[in-house]
Amino acid sequence: MQERRAKLKSDAAGGDRVVATNRRARHDYEIIETLECGIMLTGSEVKSLREGKAQIADAYARIDNDELWLFQMHIPPWAFAVGFGSHDPDRKRKLLIHRREIDDLREETKTQPLTIVPLKLYFKDGRAKVEIALAKGRKQQDRRQALKERDAEREIARAVRNAEKFA
Repeated sequence: MQERRAKLKSDAAGGDRVVATNRRARHDYEIIETLECGIMLTGSEVKSLREGKAQIADAYARIDNDELWLFQMHIPPWAFAVGFGSHDPDRKRKLLIHRREIDDLREETKTQPLTIVPLKLYFKDGRAKVEIALAKGRKQQDRRQALKERDAEREIARAVRNAEKFA
């Protein structure tokens, strides 16, 4: 229990603590631009996030009525919130972002075939934040090409390290 309290105090003191990442997004999409934004949550959702429970793999963001909303993010109900205190795990959640950034995102998604995907959900200075990305979908052949490039870069880095060791 004391370890948990110390962990919560360190989170409130200013350390970033990642709750969930969307590793699949970097594979399926070409990331063009990233933004950090806040998220409106209920109390039981925050407590569930502090326990490290959230899934953002299938989530996406969309602009509705001049507001940015996050859809299909799953935050399971907190174990001790029963009845009135609990929340709908799959409800849409409002993202807190400046008006001009929303307008910029709207223009980008209207003029080009782009989507808004969450990359990371984390706590920063005790507040829940979401890192969203303006991204372009990759085709299957593009995914394979990106994997080949990544593997080639790893091989080059490995060869350089080995050459430095034996030189």
